[in-house]
Order: sequence, then C-alpha cells, then structure tokens
Amino acid sequence: MSKALGDEPIVVSKSDSVATIWLNRAEKRNAMSQEMWTALAQHCHSLTKDHTVRVLVVRGVGGHFCAGADIGGFSGGLSDEYQAQNREAEEALAGFPRPTIAFITGSCVGGGVQIAGACDLRFADSTAKFGITPARLGIAYPTYALERAVRLVGPSAAKHLLFSAELIDAERALRIGLIDELLETDDAQLRLDEFTSLLANERSLLTQTISKEMVNEVAASGGVSPETIERWAPVLAANPDMSEGVAAFAERRTPNFVWTPEESF
Repeated sequence: MSKALGDEPIVVSKSDSVATIWLNRAEKRNAMSQEMWTALAQHCHSLTKDHTVRVLVVRGVGGHFCAGADIGGFSGGLSDEYQAQNREAEEALAGFPRPTIAFITGSCVGGGVQIAGACDLRFADSTAKFGITPARLGIAYPTYALERAVRLVGPSAAKHLLFSAELIDAERALRIGLIDELLETDDAQLRLDEFTSLLANERSLLTQTISKEMVNEVAASGGVSPETIERWAPVLAANPDMSEGVAAFAERRTPNFVWTPEESF
C-alpha cells in the first residue's frame, strides 16, 4: 500500500464520498514529523471545503496507525513552531464538520492517540496497542491533547496512561472508552467499509453535522449554546431530508437524503 500511495508522508485518497488520510511513513511506523503535522492540517482544511466528502477516515500504512511524534527531531527541544503546527493539525482534524473515523492497527502511541482522539470515532483491530508516553521523555503532553483525552476516557484512566506511559491492548482501550469498536483483524476492513457506506449513503448528513457540532459543545461546556440553536433553526425549518426520511420509512426503502452544507454555509 505504501508504494502505491507514493512518497509523500501524508496522502489523501477518495472513494465516492469517503476520503481517507493516510499516514504514509511505514518505515517509521508512521511517526509524525513536523512536516507531517503541517500536511495533516492542510489536508483537513482542504477536505473541509470539499462538500462531496461526507466521511473522513484516518489510518496508517504498513500495519501501524502512528507510533507518535518523531522524537529524533526533539534533540533541541520542542520549538514554538512545532507546537503551533501540532496544535493546528489536531484542531483541524477535530474541527472537520462531518463524521471522522480513526482506523487503528498496530501502534497508536503519543501523537497517534492525539490524532485518533481528534476523530469522532475510533475503530481498532486486535493488533492495536495504545499509550500516552511523555513520561518516558520528561516532557508534558500538549494541554489541548490532554484535555481531549480526559474528556474521552475520564480523569482516572487518563492519569494512568500519562503517569505510567504503559502500553495497553485494544481490549483495555475498549473498556476505558479510548476506542468505540474492537474488530477481529480479518473482519476489520469489511466493517469499516460497511460503516462508512452507511454513514455516507443511508443517513442524513444534516443530522450528522448538527449532531457533531452540538455533541462537541456539550462535551466542552456542558450544553448547547442558544447561538448554535438559533443558527440551525432556519436550516431545520427548510430541511429537505425530513420529508424524504418519513416517506422512505413509510415505503420501506433506503432514503435518498439530499442536504449538503453548501445549501446553508
């Protein structure tokens, strides 16, 4: 797969309305260089503007998701530029307005957990191993990534990962809420394909977009703001998907939802 994708360390492929961002540095288990953080942000911004993309998948080549940041570049410390690019990449991925899925195999450590945690959902196969490892290097996990990790797994599990820098297997990751689905390796790709097809072709993008924004607000602040409710009200009032959904339910057929972000934003 890596050779087929070429030499760029971050590559995007598209299949119908599903886009995939590939971490394409298999010889380093897809460890993230500064260049890769920059490219990840750029691709997320570009795909946000592409309204033909309804689902975004992030995955790694060569059997591993991401072994973390490339610590070979840390000898001089973490520069302000590196930290800014790291944050921009995480925020660009987290801010992608449509559903995102991290598809995790093998190593998902440090910056890998940061990338996976910025996605809406995390599917992993039984080969996956997870860890948050700044305690091995005597550095602090980025505050924004730490906050996201705590919201995802809770304070106690986050402390355990951060204090110990131990690797945990996929079963434990599922128990603490770090991943959403644990799949057998032979079945994982099929499940990913079926699920992304379901989201992209059989479910309302309007519902998904509204839900993502509002759930994120609840997670961050405890509730949905009146401003968000007010902004979405006219969109819902002119919603073309509701009548189609009701008709498809009555006729026992797959709905043909048509709303796109271009109609509203």
